[in-house]
Amino acid sequence: MKTLRDVPVGGTVKVKKLHGEGPVKRRIMDMGITKGVEIYVRKVAPLGDPMELNIRNYELSVRKADAEMIEVE
Repeated sequence: MKTLRDVPVGGTVKVKKLHGEGPVKRRIMDMGITKGVEIYVRKVAPLGDPMELNIRNYELSVRKADAEMIEVE
């Protein structure tokens, strides 16, 4: 299983499935990360956390823990 955390800087992927439960999954969906949406990994902080993404024409930063819950293809 490939997650968003595994995507290198400059990579573009499509969301396959969201893992996690309840409020955590809801928060990820509220940020615009839903099945089928394309995500571009713009940059990653020097220590690897957080990741900066381009999604639905806006920039978003997510923590590694949240990125692990997003399965991509």
